Amino acid sequence: MRLGVNVPNFGPGTDPGVLREWARTVEGLGFDLLMVSDHVAVTPDVAERYPEPFYEPFTTLSWFAGATTGLRLGTTVLVLPYRNPLLVARMASTLDRLSGGRFVLGVGAGWARQEFDALGVPFGARGRLTDEYLGTLRDAWAAEPDRRAVPVWVGGHSGAALRRAVRFGDAWHPLRLPLARMRSLLAEHPMPGFAPRIALRPTTAPVDDPERPAGVGTVDQILDDLRRLRGLGAETVVFDPYHGDPEETRRPQQAWQALTTVATRWRTA
Repeated sequence: MRLGVNVPNFGPGTDPGVLREWARTVEGLGFDLLMVSDHVAVTPDVAERYPEPFYEPFTTLSWFAGATTGLRLGTTVLVLPYRNPLLVARMASTLDRLSGGRFVLGVGAGWARQEFDALGVPFGARGRLTDEYLGTLRDAWAAEPDRRAVPVWVGGHSGAALRRAVRFGDAWHPLRLPLARMRSLLAEHPMPGFAPRIALRPTTAPVDDPERPAGVGTVDQILDDLRRLRGLGAETVVFDPYHGDPEETRRPQQAWQALTTVATRWRTA
C-alpha cells in the first residue's frame, strides 16, 4: 500500500519557498504521492477555510513536477464542473506526459455555492455536470490511442458519488470518513479501486469516539487505521495534515513532524 500527502496550496503561510519545502519533505520521507486542492474563485464561503493565496492546482503541480523526481502528483479534488471537460482532458494528459506518467486526477462535484455562482455554473446541476464531464474525459482520451488515460479517482460518499465512482473511476477517493463508514460503503458498493484521503492529527491520548475519523488519534491508532485500510483493499492512502485553521499554514513544521513520525513508524512496523 502506498502513502501520499495532501499539501496545503493555500493560506497566509503558503508561498513558493514553503511549497518547495513541502515537496522536499514529502519526497524525502519516502511518500509516493503529493496532492493539492482546487478552488478557482475564492468566494467568502471558500475563504473562511481556504483563503488566499490559493495556488491553481494544474499550474502548481506542473511546478512540482519539475521540482521532484519520483513523486506521483494529483488533485484532491478538482471540482470538475468548473472547467470545460475538453480543456481538463488536455491539461491532465499534458501534465501526465510531461511528468513521465505521474499524474492522478482526483475529481469531485464541489460544495461552495457562492463559488459556483461566481463562475456562472448552476449549483443544482453539479452532479449531472460531473457525470457528463467524466464521460467526456473518457471519450477524449479514448480518441487518442497513443495516449494513456490518466487515472481518475472519484471523491464523495453520497449515493450519486458512489455510483459515479463505480461507473467512471479507477478508484473511489472518500475524504476524511470514519473507518467503519468506509467499510460499510465498500460492502454495499464494490469499487474498481480504493484510495481514501484521511486526516493526520496525532493525539497524546487515545480517541475513543466511535465516529473518530481515520487518521485522528494516537500514532498507534493511526498505524492501526492504515493496517485496516490496507485490509479493505486500499492501494493508496493520502494523509491530510490540514485541520481547517488557515493559521496552520504558518506552522508547517508541525505537520512535517507528524508525517515524519508516522512514516518512520509505518516503515518499521
